[in-house]
Amino acid sequence: MLVKDIFNGCNDEGKIPFSFEFFPPKTPRGWEKLFKTMRELLPLNPAYVSVTYGAGGSTRDNTHDLVSRIHGEGLPVVAHLTCEQSSESEIAAILERYDREGIHNILALKGDVPLPVGSVDKGRSTGADDSATADTPFTYAADLVAYIKRKYPHFGVGVAGFPEGHPATANRLKEMDYLKAKVEAGADYIVTQMFFDNRDFYDYRERCRMAGIDIPIIAGLMPVTSVKGMEKMAELSGGSRFPAALLQRLKRTVNNNGGQWGIYGAAENNTPEVRDAVSRVGEHWTSEQISDLLNHQVAGIHLYTLNNSGASIRIMKSLGLESYSVRG
Repeated sequence: MLVKDIFNGCNDEGKIPFSFEFFPPKTPRGWEKLFKTMRELLPLNPAYVSVTYGAGGSTRDNTHDLVSRIHGEGLPVVAHLTCEQSSESEIAAILERYDREGIHNILALKGDVPLPVGSVDKGRSTGADDSATADTPFTYAADLVAYIKRKYPHFGVGVAGFPEGHPATANRLKEMDYLKAKVEAGADYIVTQMFFDNRDFYDYRERCRMAGIDIPIIAGLMPVTSVKGMEKMAELSGGSRFPAALLQRLKRTVNNNGGQWGIYGAAENNTPEVRDAVSRVGEHWTSEQISDLLNHQVAGIHLYTLNNSGASIRIMKSLGLESYSVRG
């Protein structure tokens, strides 16, 4: 089933779909952990899951193997695909392989900017103002979208969006032009980069509407589970904005549990008690975000799991969201 059809079905029934994202591990232990995470998350009946693709195709085979395995379980799966440093023949071979297996959902990315999709997918590019490699016909993500729709019109294609602004595009007006180009090339829906202030999402959604972009915009969220992890999240995303209110909650929590909030936010004396308390704050913040988004007619919720199940399960259960038949 195509993701766009899932959204159409949910809209007809007054439901809002949610989904999870995984990344292909690099080690046997990582795979073991991922399969455990999947066993724990899939009973929640997500509308679909997605699998990331490393920059420059660095996880190509592992991405395919994981996508194929999930598809074999009967769950709709979206395969990420980046075109940076890829020739047309390489992209064609990947798409042909997916088509033979009946896998028809692709998230089309350029792949040149580090972003937080799993911990290995180094890029969701909107087609920022940068040069492609000389041997590829794909200058922008929009070129990949157009290619997929031309060669495989029965495929569903999603693209990335950036409520806080694309780190490689200083001009946010120009950035909206790039997004519009991806939509006009045939994109079916948008999945956003993670954000921590819903006002950024609502502003982004309104600017999309002003630009004539009317496809579903799925809110991408990642709960803070450790203070140290925040540094990695900011690095992977190209500079996420953490609201002062969230930082204040985290600082108070760290200090109240025997830790020490450093001048740049680093927590010292990071005991298990501190880590657990910080995770609870992060999960509660994300739960509040989701509740507010649901009340403001969000098209869907996409959780970046980093191949961990605990936070996602607790968040979903705290909101009473069991399966994608959530309240509209």
